[in-house]
Amino acid sequence: MKEVILGIDPGTNLMGFGVLSVEGRQVECVDLGVIDLRKLSDTYEKLGRIYERVSETIEFYKPTCVAIEAPFFGKNVQSMLKLGRAQGVAIAAATSRGLSIHEYAPMKIKMALTGRGTASKEQVADMLQRILRLSEGEMSMKMDATDALAAAYCHYLQLGRPVIGGGIKSWKELARRQGKI
Repeated sequence: MKEVILGIDPGTNLMGFGVLSVEGRQVECVDLGVIDLRKLSDTYEKLGRIYERVSETIEFYKPTCVAIEAPFFGKNVQSMLKLGRAQGVAIAAATSRGLSIHEYAPMKIKMALTGRGTASKEQVADMLQRILRLSEGEMSMKMDATDALAAAYCHYLQLGRPVIGGGIKSWKELARRQGKI
């Protein structure tokens, strides 16, 4: 049975998305990108656009579920509130289409991809590129897109049947093959 996982990295200026196709133990990146909201100044217009664009993305890719990065608590309460609103609107767009939502904390996503909950965004993107065998051209320069793809891949790992690219079954084996151990 083929599954399509839509990953979302919520934001009110740039909202990342990543789409994975999963069939058995085969996983591939279908698309990744950002919804750019920087030209909009009105907060409510941004939220409306998030709903529209997430809805369009769902209609186009027909995901079976959504993996979304949970907002993290920072020092700026206003930023947290804005991020929570963006996440809520994206979740509303998905649930209105009957999709299940799977929320992952940023540290859990980083841990799932790199083995370290404190990994940098660049390290997560590099690991995704290796695991999914993506070329430089396929990787987005926007970390919001790779963060969204990482959320989708984290959910794939939670399904309990992953095989890391090329039949590699552990992070240690991946490092050994790449000459890092």
